[in-house]
Amino acid sequence: MTTIAFQGVPGAYSDLACRRAYPGWATLPCPSFEAAMEAVRDGRARLAMLPCENSLAGRVPDIHRLLPDSGLAVVGEHFERVEHCLLARPGATLEGLRKAHSHPMALGQVLKVIKELSLTPVIQADTAGAAQMVAQSGTPEDAAIASSLAAEVYGLQVLRANVEDAPHNTTRFYVMAQRPETPPLEAPHPVTTFVFRVRNMPAALYKALGGFATNGVNMTKLESYMLDGAFTATQFLCDVDGHPEDPRLFRALEELRFFTREVKVLGTYRAHPFRVAHKES
Repeated sequence: MTTIAFQGVPGAYSDLACRRAYPGWATLPCPSFEAAMEAVRDGRARLAMLPCENSLAGRVPDIHRLLPDSGLAVVGEHFERVEHCLLARPGATLEGLRKAHSHPMALGQVLKVIKELSLTPVIQADTAGAAQMVAQSGTPEDAAIASSLAAEVYGLQVLRANVEDAPHNTTRFYVMAQRPETPPLEAPHPVTTFVFRVRNMPAALYKALGGFATNGVNMTKLESYMLDGAFTATQFLCDVDGHPEDPRLFRALEELRFFTREVKVLGTYRAHPFRVAHKES
């Protein structure tokens, strides 16, 4: 059975993303992003599903720092709609609930139902862990904000589904593997992910990105972060539409290399249908 690793415990949203993107695969829970990557490197998993950004919360901390030196390649992306459920032990009722347990980010995304039911929010390490706690040691007064998968895994009932305040709450994931799986040049909707470091000179970033504008390459992601705690050493993580063998992106990357200290392509892969649908709408 083919295995895909994720960070978290069974029933986490990353677990759900793995199952939806790769139905029939075994999922491997890992205690950290580094552990999920290590599972791929040592062969215990073929792929790793790693969240990189959320439509409400922004980028996921540490992923941008871990990717360049992971020794892995980005071979795909997945967009997972976050659908929070109000979970409780069998027999519990909405009227009897007093506490809502979950990750602080999830609690902040369900303020309406917390106010409506007059619940006291209780912070837990993660959503699936909150569901596990309610199942094992909770009372009929305790509820968890987690996924429908967590309800299945821990034997809880869904008292109310889709309790999130924002209907567009979506998390994007990078899919990582030991080796690149670059699609052919003629494949539709390619996306390329890479990192680069600008030279320490005036307008370096402006000049480095100029080639993408002049060659008509669409940049969909640009994130900066410091390296080794040095305020003068900045690295950028980018996603662009296109294939490195396409003349337009090829010329843009060549110009980028002229103004940078290092350019490292992390992977080229086909865009997820979610991205394609929103691009065409």
